[in-house]
Amino acid sequence: MVQGFRVDELTLRGEDWYGDDISGRTYAGCAFHDIDMTELVNRGCVFENCTFVSVRFNASKHTDAAFLSCTFRRCHFFDAEFTGCKLVGSAFRECDLRPLRVRGGDWSFVALAGADLRGSRFEDLRMREVDLTGANCAKTEFVDVDLTSAQTHRATFAGADLRGSDLSGLDPFNVELARAVIEPAQAIVIAQAMGIEVRAPRN
Repeated sequence: MVQGFRVDELTLRGEDWYGDDISGRTYAGCAFHDIDMTELVNRGCVFENCTFVSVRFNASKHTDAAFLSCTFRRCHFFDAEFTGCKLVGSAFRECDLRPLRVRGGDWSFVALAGADLRGSRFEDLRMREVDLTGANCAKTEFVDVDLTSAQTHRATFAGADLRGSDLSGLDPFNVELARAVIEPAQAIVIAQAMGIEVRAPRN
């Protein structure tokens, strides 16, 4: 692990970071273009206001790392793992995100509009006010996820596992929920959002 390693406002192009360990580093205001970060190991590295264009994160592993207000364009995340990471305020544009595995951490205010997340897994994390507008979340797992005030207009959750997640902001009239898996308490929340009055059984 490299301690105290910090880089500010640097542009990197075409470098090979395959299998590198970047743990403990900090990058601020940097731009990464066409970098191979396949099988990268990242424990606690911090990226602040950085831009990633055509970067390959395939099979990379990120633990307790931070990508704060970063932008990802045309990047690849096949089989990438994020554990306990913060991506608050970051945006993904035209990225290949399947299948992505995320456990713990904070992905609030992340822009995933139009993203193809089919078959990915998000577990036990905050995704408050995440933008999933038009996202394809079919058969995606959102287990114990805080989706408070998430933007889900025109998103599909067909066959998704949503158990334990906060669905209070979900508009059932503007999302696809066919065959989605939820818990009884969540069914009540969705019914109430549809204007249905839920009452106790009559004696």
